Amino acid sequence: MSSSTTTTPVTTPASAPTTSRSSLVSSSRLLEFAMFGVLALLIVIATIIYPAFLTPGNIGIILTQIAPLGIVAVGMTLVIIAGGFDLSVGAVFACAATLYTAIADRWTPGGAMVAALGLATVLGLVNGLVVTKLRVNPFITTLGTSSLYSGGVLFLTNAGSFSNTGEYFQAIGRGSIAGIRIPVVLLILAFLAGTIILDRTKFGRGIFAVGGSREAARLSGISVDVVQGSTYVISGFLAGLAGVITAGQVGAGQGSMGATIALDAIAIVVIGGTSLRGGEGRIWRTAVGMAIIAVLNNIFISLAVDNNIQLVAKGLIVILAVAADQLVRRSKR
Repeated sequence: MSSSTTTTPVTTPASAPTTSRSSLVSSSRLLEFAMFGVLALLIVIATIIYPAFLTPGNIGIILTQIAPLGIVAVGMTLVIIAGGFDLSVGAVFACAATLYTAIADRWTPGGAMVAALGLATVLGLVNGLVVTKLRVNPFITTLGTSSLYSGGVLFLTNAGSFSNTGEYFQAIGRGSIAGIRIPVVLLILAFLAGTIILDRTKFGRGIFAVGGSREAARLSGISVDVVQGSTYVISGFLAGLAGVITAGQVGAGQGSMGATIALDAIAIVVIGGTSLRGGEGRIWRTAVGMAIIAVLNNIFISLAVDNNIQLVAKGLIVILAVAADQLVRRSKR
């Protein structure tokens, strides 16, 4: 009895698609780290315009000025990686700054600071509860609460401003520790804390998982609502801290402060390469984005660029950064 074996030819994919896929991945890597090149170019331009740009004194001034915004951006990074969005940070910033300034004379500055940070944390908690429990879209939620918080503080203060030039009140914005400005110290601590949370903790891994896929995260045993809601609490606290720092720097607080904080923080995050779709990002990338915005601001100031033109430029940068993110994501498919 004889049998015949039919051999089915095995076809292998042509090498061209593999090569193409490899080149796409390489291109995505180049895009991910292109911001380092942008930062280097801006530094060169800034140094040409202002030769003293890289002196320690000027770098210290730049970091002190950008510190409140950088702190807000750390919280924004966590929210976005978890698949959320927070447009209310400017309003929370203003509420904290106003409360801190308004009660610092009647309370101790330390007590006023605790109250302001407590308020900011509660406002962040409200955002988190609305998003996770009521299932309202994060964009709509924080757009609404931004209006609610801003309108509330303006109504309660009759759209007035408060000032305080006391030494202890202004210490958090103008004081120093070992020769380093306190805002810079707090900025560094915020970035370190954000890095540890994302890279070294179970909570951080949960943030990535929730941002990548809520359902997959839930099936793997992660408390999705707790994780995502907590990022809004952190964002609120950090926005409040930034407001307190700024109030200390300028010696005043009012409900109209922080009008562009949300746009600037989002710009920093997306320029750094954190995806607005969630599940991807790093704190060090946000640090790069912050550095780019800081240098760009310094160039604008040196050239006396109109504030409205600065807003246009930042808006275009955000659009380009998001477009680059989309290109990277498509190349990874």
